Amino acid sequence: MEFSSKLLEKAVNEVAQLPGIGKRTALRLVLHLLKQPMEQTQFLSNALTTMREEIKFCKSCHNISDVEVCEICNNGARNHQIICVVEDVRDVMAIENTNQFKGIYHVLGGKISPIDGVGPSQLNINSLIEKAKLGNIEELIFALSSTMEGDTTNFYIFKHIKDLPIKTSTIARGIAVGDELEYADEVTLGRSILNRIPFENSVNKMH
Repeated sequence: MEFSSKLLEKAVNEVAQLPGIGKRTALRLVLHLLKQPMEQTQFLSNALTTMREEIKFCKSCHNISDVEVCEICNNGARNHQIICVVEDVRDVMAIENTNQFKGIYHVLGGKISPIDGVGPSQLNINSLIEKAKLGNIEELIFALSSTMEGDTTNFYIFKHIKDLPIKTSTIARGIAVGDELEYADEVTLGRSILNRIPFENSVNKMH
């Protein structure tokens, strides 16, 4: 792709690094910005810079937040004895959109994947296990995507807490194997949470 301007080329190359955006889409977006008033581009750049500099991760559940402890963890109306374990913040958003879950969350920040060099120590797993050992948790709901990596992560956590008096469950397989939660429709996802099954049952099916 030939550019008449080095400034344009640099902007396009930066935008093209975003996931799911190729060079042609990046060019279309950059040219769109050029057509907008200067203030519009400044609003966008300021919003991105402010987000990057000021955004926090909840010290309790690791969800993205504007404050030290996120609104969900700070909500006294939520059931703090039921924790839904998810891969990332997009899953929290997807489940919250169902309006079916009234507990709190724990965001792992990924899933165990040796082939990608991701081990348990690189995820927010130890803080979850320590939280479980405090004895204030009634149930852990595993809501990771039903892939080999997701199942491996679930089982790793389960092994470390199976001797604790905590109920463990997993979302019902209304979500197809390999599907990501964020792409599930709200009704299906909501039902899969409400109709969750004991985690031991899913372990038995795997073996």
